Amino acid sequence: MGRLAGLFDSSKVIPHGSRVSGAPARAEELTLLTQRLEAEIEERKAAENTLRETKELLEATFEAAPFPIVVTKPGGEVLMWNKAGETTFGITAEELKAKGYGLLVPDDGWEEAGRVLEAAQTGRVSMESQIHHQDGRTLDVRLSIAPVCRSDGSVRAIVTMMEDLTGKNQIEAQLRQSQKLEAIGALTGGMAHDFNNLLGIIIGNLDLLRDIRPDDVEVARLSGAALEASMRGADLTRRLLAFARRQPLQPKRVELDVLISGAVKLLGRLLGDHVEIALVLADDVCPVLVDPGQLEAALTNLATNARDAMPSGGRLTISTNKRRLDADYAAANPDVPAGDYAVIEVTDTGIGMPPEIKNRVFEPFFTTKKEKGTGLGLSMVFGFMKQSGGHISVYSEVGIGTTFRLFLPCTQRVEEEPIDLPPTGLLAGKGETVLAVEDNLALRQLVVRQLSSLGYTVLEAGNSADALEVLSRNTVNLLFSDVVMPGGTDGFALADVASRRWPELKVLLTSGFPQTRFKEEFARHSLRLLSKPYRKEVLARMVRDVLDGRDSETSGDKGRT
Repeated sequence: MGRLAGLFDSSKVIPHGSRVSGAPARAEELTLLTQRLEAEIEERKAAENTLRETKELLEATFEAAPFPIVVTKPGGEVLMWNKAGETTFGITAEELKAKGYGLLVPDDGWEEAGRVLEAAQTGRVSMESQIHHQDGRTLDVRLSIAPVCRSDGSVRAIVTMMEDLTGKNQIEAQLRQSQKLEAIGALTGGMAHDFNNLLGIIIGNLDLLRDIRPDDVEVARLSGAALEASMRGADLTRRLLAFARRQPLQPKRVELDVLISGAVKLLGRLLGDHVEIALVLADDVCPVLVDPGQLEAALTNLATNARDAMPSGGRLTISTNKRRLDADYAAANPDVPAGDYAVIEVTDTGIGMPPEIKNRVFEPFFTTKKEKGTGLGLSMVFGFMKQSGGHISVYSEVGIGTTFRLFLPCTQRVEEEPIDLPPTGLLAGKGETVLAVEDNLALRQLVVRQLSSLGYTVLEAGNSADALEVLSRNTVNLLFSDVVMPGGTDGFALADVASRRWPELKVLLTSGFPQTRFKEEFARHSLRLLSKPYRKEVLARMVRDVLDGRDSETSGDKGRT
């Protein structure tokens, strides 16, 4: 501008009509200077446009970030809060700026928040913490906090980026719980095998004692009490197997409205007058493939738990609906395939459960009923649902109530017409010879006595090698063998060898493990399994059916698939 001023200095004004030889040079200089000023103005405009575009880009990036970001002053005053933060925590930017950072901090987290903000002024801080949601929930988050400094090194602002870990932590917790339950299930399955062998000896000898002294009232009374206790032990073992997903099931096509309506009639008497039962059955619920007896037992278990949660009375609602579980639900619950499910909801208005109890309700032997609970009821339901290809979940609020949801896959299977079975006839033997193969001496001696008392000629062996030796020297009509035996040759291998050598030989297997433990083996054989422990009359029925070539629905587990 100084140069322009010089051009218009009054002391240098040239009179009109005068000729100045330097005038063209000054005009050219003025033109160049004007062009230079115009270029500087254009550069400034371009710089301002670039600055504006950069600011708009940064703001758009800030708002488009998929994770929450909050920018605060060193003292905690909120400057910026992006859309992801609003969506994740339900708090708008206006609310957070007006009410302050405290909206995000749990009541017991102020001291920690102050330490973190102070530490962030000297460098980046990464940590996991919890932050409030507007609806009262507390979310697990990973925080990455960094200072924004001026050129002189002073802190201008603090940027906090957040990653919501709540869903991930829930999935990991479910996976850990599932792994723990699987480990416990494997252990209980093995224990159940040994228990069944012991109970088989006890129950079998009690049956023999009653046969020996049929007219002794005292023997009948004492043996009856012992048998009742033994059968309760067998039921306890079945619950262990249910949790371990190893109990035999007899799935059928079931219409849930019919089954539930029938079950509720019994539940009314079981729960008492102080519990009101309501049914809400949907019209479009699909049929399912499930063991109806086990499903009724599961509903009874849930109902009795609901009754105990409502000591002063309340309302039990059993409802059904059809639900499509999508890929997102399957991702959050890794053991649940996506697809169409029939859902049974059992809801009570009881005392509810705090999280520390709710998270353990499916663990075996965990119970809050110290006087009368075994802790196997809900674990049995859990195992049954998993073995049926389904899923169970629980939602509970203290003082409000609890809802259990049972998800069962829809089925398109058409139920086959039942086949009329011929009469079973006499249970006693007809002079046949039975080879009993059992490595447990006490149990083998018991089986020999039981079969002998039924009129069979009984031979015995302690392992597969001895059994083949006995078969080679005698005419045997039925091979009755334990599945699990020492020596590397199990009951299936023995049955294979014996059937090839003696095609007319009939085979019946028995085990403290149920049929589902040997699912693949039974898929390759046309054999029957009698699960331990069993009563003498069940043994008599099964042996008779196998010898006579009948297929019984009631004598034991079905080996055919």
